[in-house]
Amino acid sequence: MSLALEQGLSRPGSSSVRCLPTFVRHMPSGKEQGKYLALDLGGTNFRVMVVELLGSPQKQPLITVRKYPIPVAVMSGSGEELFDHIALCMLRFLSEIQLHPENMALGFTFSFPCEQSKLNSATLTQWTKGFSCSGMVGEDVCALLRRSLDKQGLGGIKVCALLNDTTGCLLSCSLRESRCQVGLIVGTGCNACYVENCRNIKAIPGELEGDMIVNTEWGAFGEKGEMDFIRTKWDRVVDQASINPGQQIFEKMISGMYLGALVRQVLLELVAQGLLFQGVNCQRLTLCQDSFETRHICEVENDPLGENDRCRMAMREVLGHNQVISPLDCYAIRLVCEEISRRACMVLAAGLAGLLRRLNLKDAVIAVDGTLIRCHPLFTLIMAKKITQLMGKGYKFELRLARDGSGLGAAIMAAVQANRDE
Repeated sequence: MSLALEQGLSRPGSSSVRCLPTFVRHMPSGKEQGKYLALDLGGTNFRVMVVELLGSPQKQPLITVRKYPIPVAVMSGSGEELFDHIALCMLRFLSEIQLHPENMALGFTFSFPCEQSKLNSATLTQWTKGFSCSGMVGEDVCALLRRSLDKQGLGGIKVCALLNDTTGCLLSCSLRESRCQVGLIVGTGCNACYVENCRNIKAIPGELEGDMIVNTEWGAFGEKGEMDFIRTKWDRVVDQASINPGQQIFEKMISGMYLGALVRQVLLELVAQGLLFQGVNCQRLTLCQDSFETRHICEVENDPLGENDRCRMAMREVLGHNQVISPLDCYAIRLVCEEISRRACMVLAAGLAGLLRRLNLKDAVIAVDGTLIRCHPLFTLIMAKKITQLMGKGYKFELRLARDGSGLGAAIMAAVQANRDE
């Protein structure tokens, strides 16, 4: 990972870890105040937020938020349909709270690989996380959003910053903790960002002084074969069944979109060998690719040791409500879930260790968020232990939860940029 990071910075396009410049060069002071809009798009739902910053890092921002689902048909439709759907939901939200957004600054968290030319302009390079909207790759995402906002009479909204969810996570944490220099999201996908000296980012045209947040897009690590030595046959099956075979290899070992599918593949092999679910109808597990989800892993591992209530409840969802599994089945399922989630923690810790070694920080604060971080009972704990093993017991670091940080970070960046534009 360390080598891939260095290559991504020094030779743009040569590494599977792309290290994209975000053009976020100014961190919040904590004194920002006023109301700002945020749009957070990074999975099967998106959020619209109104954030009121109160001018002090000790004062909690006031947040009004609505979450909206994205229909499967929209996820695979056209880019215009996607942004029209988002703009319509924004209009409904603003009408509901009776807010007139004329001249309000908006920060847009767009958690997909992009190439940015400036803070409020970025072109999509590829879709991930199950999206495949046509007519968007190579297009300016902010321009598409502005066009759809105009259609709904929301042209007075100023789209002044586009950022990745990891960048938003880092910014939301830095509002209160100036030592924070790394952001990590482990949810539907997996990505990290960090603060780098501009002189080391060769993708930036011209000479810039100071620091900039770099979006690593490290989910693609392994696309050049770097992870082949630990990939299993189950990893390869899940990869081939995905909408992007051969891509996002690192992410497919870690993120919530794929861990459930990995557990399912192992369980299917145990069934085929006659080692699991004797006398149980496994048709749903066999035929439905999405039958075992990552939320089921979290449910199984939330069982107190020696108890199986949550495991049985999860497996009734997976197999059917009339299917009864044995205590031995429950033990085997938990073991498989633990091993796959533990491996995810170890792989992720190795990536973070490579990043932390590059930064050479003596006391690191890492902003973390995402459904696995929040919902898995041991994910953060195991990851922290593995980081300590790799960095040494004397190394000081803190994993700080930035709950819903991607949306808050977008509003914070909108505030920072709006204040600079005045």
